[in-house]
Amino acid sequence: MEYLSQIKEATQYILSQTDFKPDYGVILGTGLGALVNDVQIVHEINYEDILHFPLSTVESHSGKLIFGHLGEKRVVVMKGRFHYYEGYNMKEVTFPVRVMKMLGIKKLIISNASGALNPAYQKSELMVINDHINMQTENPLTGKNLDEMGVRFPDMSEPYEQSMIDTAMQIAEKENIPLHQGVYVGVNGPNLETRAEYHMLRVIGADAVGMSTVPENIVARQMDIPVFAVSVLTDLCYPGHIQKISVEEVIAAAMKAEPYLTKLIKQVIAADKI
Repeated sequence: MEYLSQIKEATQYILSQTDFKPDYGVILGTGLGALVNDVQIVHEINYEDILHFPLSTVESHSGKLIFGHLGEKRVVVMKGRFHYYEGYNMKEVTFPVRVMKMLGIKKLIISNASGALNPAYQKSELMVINDHINMQTENPLTGKNLDEMGVRFPDMSEPYEQSMIDTAMQIAEKENIPLHQGVYVGVNGPNLETRAEYHMLRVIGADAVGMSTVPENIVARQMDIPVFAVSVLTDLCYPGHIQKISVEEVIAAAMKAEPYLTKLIKQVIAADKI
């Protein structure tokens, strides 16, 4: 079936289950699911029930679309996201972002867990993403362009909305939240990088490295959706601090930062105007 038809069928199924109209889409990364506890939930839909929706294969990612209110704002939250390393192609990875656009979202909020390349960063701190480097081997916009979704050659001069970045930095200062801003580099995974690869990524200008976010951002920007994204720094990837790390340790570091992330995202959305 044609990709656009699949997007429309998935959207129609969701609309048959709820008439809730979200203004913000939120994608929650590894170990960062607690934001859902602050959502006044109106409706939930399991990914497995949505036509053509991928299913998350990562243990730390549950699979639900959650509709509700975060403070005064109307949100749809992806509790569980998809990655290229799971075996999905990039069109499948970004399928939910297309669907959220069809549901009416005006802005997209993304969180992820990433490794710190910048030696000024410490574990469990946050980094708001102000730019990215795409080193993933497949682009979600390859193939036939979906003209009704956006232009063939989308501009990427402001991939992350500067006004939301400025708001986040002000909130962080006021609330004593450890927040940096920097460049995120997206890689395929699932293996972590070698010492030489970490060095290369730092040399080309990256402050943090991860395996998500970039494809979702590209698709959102093609559809003219402003994006705000935050990385939780779960391990240190610069000389003198590189150690063996497990998924459990990544999740533990993410959970330590989760209260800060939740507070930041809640206040950024509350202060935002659409």
